[in-house]
Amino acid sequence: MTTELTTTAPAAEPRAAVLDDAHVGDIRGALGTIKMDDTAERRGLSAKLKTLLAIVGPGLIVMVGDNDAGAFSTYGQAGQNYGTSLLWTLLLLVPVLYVNQEMVLRLGAVTGVGHARLILERFGKFWGAFSVIDLFLLNALTILTEFIGITLAAGYLGLPKAGAVILAAVVIIAAAFTGSFRRFERVAIFLCAGSLLLIPLYFMVHPKSSQMAHDFVVPTMPGGSGGLATVMLLIIGIVGTTVAPWQLFFQQSYVIDKRITPRFMKYEKADLWIGIAIVVIGAAAMMGFTAAAFAGTKGFGDFTDAAGVAAGLEAHAGKLAGVLFAIALLDASIIGAFAVSLSTAYAIGDVFGIKHSLHRGVKGAKGFYAIYAGVVAVAAAIVLIPGSPLGLLTQGVQTLAGVLLPSASVFLLLLCNDKAVLGPWVNGPKTNAFTTVVVGVLVTLSIILTASVLFPDISSQTIIDIMAACGVLGVLAAGYSFTRRRTATKEDPVDRTGRDAWRMPPLDTLTKPAMSTTRKIGMGALRTYLLIAMVLVVIKIVQVALGQ
Repeated sequence: MTTELTTTAPAAEPRAAVLDDAHVGDIRGALGTIKMDDTAERRGLSAKLKTLLAIVGPGLIVMVGDNDAGAFSTYGQAGQNYGTSLLWTLLLLVPVLYVNQEMVLRLGAVTGVGHARLILERFGKFWGAFSVIDLFLLNALTILTEFIGITLAAGYLGLPKAGAVILAAVVIIAAAFTGSFRRFERVAIFLCAGSLLLIPLYFMVHPKSSQMAHDFVVPTMPGGSGGLATVMLLIIGIVGTTVAPWQLFFQQSYVIDKRITPRFMKYEKADLWIGIAIVVIGAAAMMGFTAAAFAGTKGFGDFTDAAGVAAGLEAHAGKLAGVLFAIALLDASIIGAFAVSLSTAYAIGDVFGIKHSLHRGVKGAKGFYAIYAGVVAVAAAIVLIPGSPLGLLTQGVQTLAGVLLPSASVFLLLLCNDKAVLGPWVNGPKTNAFTTVVVGVLVTLSIILTASVLFPDISSQTIIDIMAACGVLGVLAAGYSFTRRRTATKEDPVDRTGRDAWRMPPLDTLTKPAMSTTRKIGMGALRTYLLIAMVLVVIKIVQVALGQ
């Protein structure tokens, strides 16, 4: 399908900071094309729908890719151990997902520069190197969990695990090696459609809709005060698997590679909402049918892994239900590996000046494709090693993601308030207020998660004390910020006229951001916390591994 509407005279493109010339040109999406000089106003439903179909991809893929193997495990655990009582967490995550991903799609469309490169240029070499190194390590571990999901699905379906892992790795690598952005996106969207298998599975199992509707809007904490620590860790796991650092890097770079510019922002936001709707419906369906399958059985409260969920579904609703779940798990693991591998290759290419675009063939971007294929091949090989501590690796991924997520959100917030970077597209006061609260909650959850890893027997009272202390500090910080705003000279309001044509100038022409004393103290505290938390968590994981 091609969108070639009547065009006006092409507007002169301002000199922008786009790092790879393959990122400039026609938008060639899986479901349509928009010519680079097509600046016509979209009038009528047909024209708007064709444009949306051409733009659809970044938001859809990043969201569906988030319902990956780790998500199947986390949502399955929530449903099997606690029924549908934690569904309300998904509703709370909807605005968090939208605000975070809307900010990165805005950064991508306006700047033409990847997330890691912006951090490097605006905050210095330490944070630039830190963002790339921690993303690389965390993504490598995440891809391992995707291949673990593939082995679990293959085992349930009676397929040879080694063969399934090798075949999946070949498919993941081959889809990107075509040298065509459109072909890759078509494969990715086909896999996204596979996630819809969860919907008929939901109706096959028949969970209680009235109970689900109640639990979706009425928060409860199952397990009582004695089980608060366990439930809190699962909630943190739900947050970590739904709002992951790789998503920020992936969507920003993918928007750039698809050549989406600010004038298509409203269509990309619609694409994001489509993705969020699919991911929340899929997550809710998983919690619902898992809860129904295990209710009143010996398996209730005794989660093992995703394969155990498939077996429980089979016992409750027949073999077809288990098969559909296993196929959905296989599909989710592959698309998760697609997205996470690509985010790694994009970030490293962006920072080190390697040509990095799916529009280029292998010969035109050897380093980019080598990184992509390398992380996939290494992850597949590790999963196939007999005796690999796969369960421990999965735990390590969730823990490190929870520890690192606050830093990713902090940089996202700072970048979206950088007028040199976003100009008329900088955040408004409401977005800043909401995002600041989100960052505060994420920091609190990160501290609880770190403490629970170091002290497995952490008590419910200790968790409450941590939350209370973080809450008091948050109120004090908010009061200080409000007082400063009241006493500071009022800034001129942001002029947002003509923003659809505004792009960030080349990075070397931007004035370096001024670092206030408050920001320096905050950045120093964040750096210290992250380094200490990461070292302690890694030591703890190694100790557990050696103990096994």
